[in-house]
Amino acid sequence: MKILAIDCADKPCSCAVVEDNRIICEAFISIGLTHSQTLQPMLHDMLKNAQIDIGEIDRFAVSIGPGSFTGLRIGISAIKGMAFGSGKKCVGVSTLHAAAYGMVGTKGIIVAVMDARCGQVYTATFYSDGEKLTRISEDRAILLTELVEDIKRLKSEGKFPSEKVFLVGRGNEMCYNVIKTEVDGVFVAPPHLSCQRASFVALVSDEYVEITAHELLPSYLRLPQAERELKAKNEAKLKKGVN
Repeated sequence: MKILAIDCADKPCSCAVVEDNRIICEAFISIGLTHSQTLQPMLHDMLKNAQIDIGEIDRFAVSIGPGSFTGLRIGISAIKGMAFGSGKKCVGVSTLHAAAYGMVGTKGIIVAVMDARCGQVYTATFYSDGEKLTRISEDRAILLTELVEDIKRLKSEGKFPSEKVFLVGRGNEMCYNVIKTEVDGVFVAPPHLSCQRASFVALVSDEYVEITAHELLPSYLRLPQAERELKAKNEAKLKKGVN
């Protein structure tokens, strides 16, 4: 099965084709340009160089969040267009799950983190036995201080053969600088495994249910900033009216 995957959830933008768990081709760029500028040319050149036609693709996969609201929409729109045009099914993959997959060969607790700003992180926790990942927590948007307490609790419970903690995702260094002062045995994943990659999205897509392009939607975990501000303004008006 040939799987074409895209990840635009964060600053890096990548696309890949995986066949039978083997990466056929992959393109990655992280230079500050918007994904609307980089994705389509990169995708076109990758498929052209690999001599792969869209009609050969059996499944389309994309990271659906959490992440940059604009980036997620760009990636999902691209996958929707290709899936609609070819009549093939697609899969929406957790950005955090895909990020954690890079550490699947390591034994320990894998914490995927992304900076959600305002003292918050997007995070999900997994355990790797060296061969596969087992999810411990759902994708969440929580305070960084809450994540520190979660990691302390996991290590104190002693449920896992290896209690080493590996931080992955583009928020890992920020989190490490806080966590290392309070928890021992915490490590940062190496740079090539510390950010989302489309090949990881493709490789975990078997664990998700195939859906139609029409059903593919982003998973933001929290409202976009404009909606949060409008909600806060309406709540303030309501409170003022009650008083």
